[in-house]
Amino acid sequence: MTTLREHVGTVPESGNGDRSKNGHVEGAAPSAIGSHPNGSHPNGSSANGHVAPGDAYPPSTNGAETTTVCREVLRDLTPAAVRAMEAPELDVLASEIRRFLLSSVAVNGGHLGSNLGAVELSLALHRVFESPIDPIVWDTGHQAYVHKVLTGRAEGFAQLRKAGGLSGYPNRVESHHDLVENSHASTALSYADGLARARDLRGEDHHVVAVVGDGALTGGLAYEALNNIGTARRKVIVVLNDNGRSYAPTVTRLSTACRARLRCGAESETEELEELPRKFFDALGLSYIGPVDGHDVAAVEDALRAAGRTSGPVVIHVHTVKGRGYPPAELDGEKCLHDVAPFDPESGTPRVPKGSVPTYTEAFGSALIAEAEARPELVAVTAAMTGPTGLLPFAERFPDRLVDVGIAEQHAVTAAAGMAMGGLRPVVAIYSTFLNRAWDQIVHDVALHRLPVVFCLDRAGVTGDDGPSHHGILDLALLTKVPGMTVLVPSSYEEVAVMLHDALEARTGPVAIRWPKTPARRVTATGRGLRARRVLAGDGSVCLLGVGKLLEACERAAARLAADGIRATVWDVRVARPLDEEMLEDAAMHRVVVTAEDGIAEGGVGSSVSAALRDAGTVVVTRGLPTVFLAHGNPDDILAANGLDAPGIASVAARVLDRV
Repeated sequence: MTTLREHVGTVPESGNGDRSKNGHVEGAAPSAIGSHPNGSHPNGSSANGHVAPGDAYPPSTNGAETTTVCREVLRDLTPAAVRAMEAPELDVLASEIRRFLLSSVAVNGGHLGSNLGAVELSLALHRVFESPIDPIVWDTGHQAYVHKVLTGRAEGFAQLRKAGGLSGYPNRVESHHDLVENSHASTALSYADGLARARDLRGEDHHVVAVVGDGALTGGLAYEALNNIGTARRKVIVVLNDNGRSYAPTVTRLSTACRARLRCGAESETEELEELPRKFFDALGLSYIGPVDGHDVAAVEDALRAAGRTSGPVVIHVHTVKGRGYPPAELDGEKCLHDVAPFDPESGTPRVPKGSVPTYTEAFGSALIAEAEARPELVAVTAAMTGPTGLLPFAERFPDRLVDVGIAEQHAVTAAAGMAMGGLRPVVAIYSTFLNRAWDQIVHDVALHRLPVVFCLDRAGVTGDDGPSHHGILDLALLTKVPGMTVLVPSSYEEVAVMLHDALEARTGPVAIRWPKTPARRVTATGRGLRARRVLAGDGSVCLLGVGKLLEACERAAARLAADGIRATVWDVRVARPLDEEMLEDAAMHRVVVTAEDGIAEGGVGSSVSAALRDAGTVVVTRGLPTVFLAHGNPDDILAANGLDAPGIASVAARVLDRV
């Protein structure tokens, strides 16, 4: 087979200069790391938006032929093959990996910016360490696309994040190189501590590597792990991939990447800030190497080998540029194209223009601003998710009332409790799945004190392409069990504003509002307060109770039943806790009641309805999701596969009605 080496030609060296033994680039101060010549943009691209000469993403040296050959090589890559390459080959390989990522993610969507910035780092890691003998744990796992390419999975990117295709995160089923399926941040250091402890107790001799980046070091669990690793002097190699961002700029004083690129602040202040990471890690008992140019493979390799020779824990501080080599990503001030839907690779614009489809997230953003105009005490709290949760317009309108705590959900919830105690009205905007990380704080720091904190849960239910760690299918079952918690579930764009207003009017305890990632339908009729809304009156045979977005499926199921002569009653549940007594009384008058929700059925809203109607003499059928880890796939397909579409709901209603 043709190799990269045969097609490299006269590829120039990277031009990063001579390297000293500690991995620094000689002749370049730390503040110049990531910069480019000829009037370059501080984020790594040229001032006119084009890639500067000598950038990490140059055009193919030999045109289309090189691109074709390199793509062929990508399909057969192994860590051993990468270790055998020479420097010119690595330059070409890095460029072709970026092209490959860009073309793949442009078609399927996925995490782009983080992976464009981790190409050289990933190459160096697999050249110095022998995965999987030396386990490499990625934190957060969305940085692992290049790792997947280097371990022979390039061909799978054609079905990236599609049902049955390649996961967007490390996946143990895909490869023995993927040890941890972590798509929630700040976990790698604890995994690494446990892996190193097991290695030592078993008398084994290999490296344990934790790659921590994209703001993962802002979570409390990471600091708990660092404390244990440093105290025990346990041999763990920590690679701090510092690109200065999570989605937004990182909330920490340990990140020096942005200051290095922007050269901000007085020289004395900059030098003092540059020393903060070294002093911090030294105090915890970890040696420190860096900062190192993360786009210089040889420099990173030197630092990794130096770390491998140390006898105790060590941190290698690597500066990278998120979105490296792709101007639309480097110049994206919101998130450096952190995660994207399918887009045009020439311009970086999404295939489906933003705002062309109404979403619950946009409804929330607009409603929150309206409420904040009338409530000066209202503050918005988020955990590194200002953009994804719809808070960017709020941040622009009320910059002093937006609190971004970084990837620190536990702190966000308890800090919100303190704000409520101090007379503010905190609205915590967070993904449903990430709220799982703050369960104790919800129960004991908020609910126990009956504090009026409003939780707005985005990405509830089946999220689709991000898979089991991002589906928000536990929130209804969990939150409806919290004493004093009110749980609201909007079924339309318009209901979001109504429910947010009602939640802010409540002052006797916490309120949670949850909505899905999928588009929101527009309606003219909404409910009010803690009451359900009857959408359709039937003939007393079947009553369909739709929770949130499943209301639409119930309405369509009713139309199917009507075609068979069954006039079903349909209710928009709206309030998952406490359940509306009028709705329950009406449901009890029917022979069959079918509940439908996009959360787990066990312990969900349907189970509460069933318990309330236990003595009513009616048959209650609860339809929800199984208590399993659902794979990634299209949300509608996942719901349909579990009987949560119109045909499935109509079918079970008719079948049960025939038996009673």
